[in-house]
Amino acid sequence: MNDFQPFPAPAKINLFLHITGQRADGYHLLQTVFRLLDFYDTIYLKPTKNPLIKHAKPIASIDENEDLCVRAAKLLQQHTDCQQGVEIYIEKKIPMGGGLGGGSSDAATTLLALNRLWQLNLTRQTLIELGTQLGADVPFFIYGNNAWAEGVGEKLQAIQLKDAYYVVLTPKVHVSTAQVFANKQLTKDTIPKTMSAFSDIMHSDAGDLLNKNVRADFTNQLEKVVCDTYTEVSSCLAWLKRFGDARMSGSGASVFLEVASEQIAKKIIVQKPEKFRGFIARGLDQHPLKYYAD
Repeated sequence: MNDFQPFPAPAKINLFLHITGQRADGYHLLQTVFRLLDFYDTIYLKPTKNPLIKHAKPIASIDENEDLCVRAAKLLQQHTDCQQGVEIYIEKKIPMGGGLGGGSSDAATTLLALNRLWQLNLTRQTLIELGTQLGADVPFFIYGNNAWAEGVGEKLQAIQLKDAYYVVLTPKVHVSTAQVFANKQLTKDTIPKTMSAFSDIMHSDAGDLLNKNVRADFTNQLEKVVCDTYTEVSSCLAWLKRFGDARMSGSGASVFLEVASEQIAKKIIVQKPEKFRGFIARGLDQHPLKYYAD
């Protein structure tokens, strides 16, 4: 990979996820808290003097024209009328289709990194607006901080979260996000909560972040629908719940458990069944490329 520069693309989890309504265009309105994790894909980029944008090593299961990194680079190029190009290579670690934001994070890192490599000097807000065209989670990764999110995920407020480690498991199943949101059993009219209520519980002395109050008031409303449809997710979640208040991230299939230390996380993950993939991650305070845009 000579001449390629590496850039990290972190995973995320949703500490809760509520659906509060649906817009006329079909997009769902939500409330969630996004948390960044120190578990990364790596995006390798090599700027070129010609305007061609291509993969150095295409991912077999993804059409190159549909790849979010390629789409992000082309969108940025078109928006700025940039005459430079780039070769892209992706080292994947974040499970695909796991609700951990891998594809969105890859796209956000591509936008942030090329903004610097191509010397475009676009503002963070401009990059967020471009990212919205690529996917609902992309703006969060460009935003750069753990965030309370509303709307379709584009209305973001920074939120302070406690230090924590996470055990993250992914069963061998692909969950269709579209089918989950189309499920008639999904609650779509939850009364909106407030960020201050979440923060009060989080910083109280009543226990860990995901204590009984959070379980009651801040849940992942997609979780039951997914578990009723996909037995693999239900089984994975049930196993992890033996150790605490585990929950699903996004629309699945990955599930996670917050713990106080890496030592506790290691004791849990060594016991996991072989049929589940898994990793340990620490929660980040901010995106490693946060300062690539102002």
